Amino acid sequence: MTGLVLLRPWWLLALPVVAALAVLLWRRRARLGDWERVVRPEMMAALRRLGHVEAGRQGVQGVGALAAAGLVVLALTGPATTRREAAAFRNLDGVILVLDASPSMTEADGWSQMLTAGRAAMAGLGARPAALVVVAGDAYHAVDLTSDHGELAQTWQLVDGATVPDRGSRPWLGLARAADVLEEARLVSADVVLFTDGGGLGPETLEVAAKLEAEGARLSVVAPEGLEPAEVLARAGGGQTFTPLEGVALAGFLAEGGRAQLERADYPLLFLADHGRLMLLAALVPLLLGFRRRQP
Repeated sequence: MTGLVLLRPWWLLALPVVAALAVLLWRRRARLGDWERVVRPEMMAALRRLGHVEAGRQGVQGVGALAAAGLVVLALTGPATTRREAAAFRNLDGVILVLDASPSMTEADGWSQMLTAGRAAMAGLGARPAALVVVAGDAYHAVDLTSDHGELAQTWQLVDGATVPDRGSRPWLGLARAADVLEEARLVSADVVLFTDGGGLGPETLEVAAKLEAEGARLSVVAPEGLEPAEVLARAGGGQTFTPLEGVALAGFLAEGGRAQLERADYPLLFLADHGRLMLLAALVPLLLGFRRRQP
């Protein structure tokens, strides 16, 4: 959603009505007090020379009123521009990264690729705040929900096999902690991204994924290609699967995903600035044509 959009485009249907009134006014210029059709031309010319008749005044008044009506109709359509970076709405739409830091992950050859995918994903956060949860045998909230993505990236890069002292691989605990973050921050929508090698994915993880989706979050999974449990988990959580080499695709997914969720939840104005009020002020200008100083 970029550029100018109309929040209430159905008001455009009123423009043909205003246009029809303008044509009617142009064709039927005689109105109450317009004597041009009943007074002889030479007498009307004399009255104009004496200053008793202001030629064309009624037409100017009508045009001004119709111009104002047209501007009011355009204002009611809700012309708006995108304000995606508005900080006032930072707590409505977030991203929670859940990183499996168990030895099977950190000691594998693909660990650096996982970290690279996470850094690439952060490029798609935009104004969305993000949090980091690390998990192995237990789960820990490593970074609170923040819009400081530089701090998040630094912490992300420092995660290694010694970060979580509890041995094991229990990704459902990380997802459960992500659900706690979602509830505490009162997010309207969120993306939860699990970085895993597939260890520990089972019924418990699917259960938490369903809970996340019920709370308005989508669960996506970054895992080695062709890992069926990861694909099943992503489908259960309403998200997608990505390989560690698809960090750019994940960034694009996160960049647009949160906005789409809020719009489906009837929150379009979170991203749009309605300029209709300014157009209503502009409609006052042609109305001034209808006023004149009464001569003494």
